[in-house]
Amino acid sequence: MWLILAFMSAALLGCYDSFKKQALKGNAVIPVLFLNTLFMSLIFLPYILMSLPDWTWEQHKYIVLKALIVLSSWILGYFGMKHLPLTIVGPINAARPVMVLVGALLVFGERLNVWQWIGVLLAVASFLLLSRSGKKEGIDFKHDHWIYMIVGAAMLGAVSGLYDKYLMAPVESGGVGLDRMMVQSWYNIYQCVMMGVMLWLLWWPKHEQTTPFHWSWSILGVSLFLSAADFLYFYSLSLPEAMISIVSMIRRGSVVVSFGFGALFFHEKNLKAKAFDLALVLLGLLFLYIGSR
Repeated sequence: MWLILAFMSAALLGCYDSFKKQALKGNAVIPVLFLNTLFMSLIFLPYILMSLPDWTWEQHKYIVLKALIVLSSWILGYFGMKHLPLTIVGPINAARPVMVLVGALLVFGERLNVWQWIGVLLAVASFLLLSRSGKKEGIDFKHDHWIYMIVGAAMLGAVSGLYDKYLMAPVESGGVGLDRMMVQSWYNIYQCVMMGVMLWLLWWPKHEQTTPFHWSWSILGVSLFLSAADFLYFYSLSLPEAMISIVSMIRRGSVVVSFGFGALFFHEKNLKAKAFDLALVLLGLLFLYIGSR
């Protein structure tokens, strides 16, 4: 069951990335991100109102940290996504499971087996090849700060994935034992508050001198697809047999959907070379899957 949920989440996540690219086209990043967090908060507001009395600050402090991690990842990812081709961003994000495994290696003392090491090496090779493909479009991976933002977003996303399993693991297993709906609902609320402060302090005073904001229905699409993708993701992780390493890998399969959108709707360039790089990433994910079973 948890595998099916993870695959469904991956498909929705690919649509989310594609709508995000469209929403950011010629648009101001901060108000777009604020509206995304606002709409997602409204989606889960009924659940919050029905369950408000049941939770304490002892639980909420973990969710505030979750919101900080995710929002930091989103800010970097949104700015990077706006200035880079979707067919470059997708494969970089697809390397996130490698970061999850490395994080598990460093933080939890886990050891990688031969299959997992092959997957890691394939992911590294794909990143190097992707940098070569990017140069054909004037993107220098070593000196392009948008690339650094996407990589930073992926790293923070990996941290978030490890933290999610900790939040929802039972107390007797060393986790916090939080309800999945509580986590998803409240971290959106906290993110919305944080983005509201950023909108007021950072964007609004200089909005007339920066990229203007314009409404696009794709902004609403971003919120709907991400909310659905995260709902299935948290549901999957809440099941006792779920493995964060496997779920993280499957979720990165969303790159197939976003790559297709980049090719068909955004008419991005150099697709043959990028498709090879993408295939290498997916092959790496396959090795990670085999090694993590």
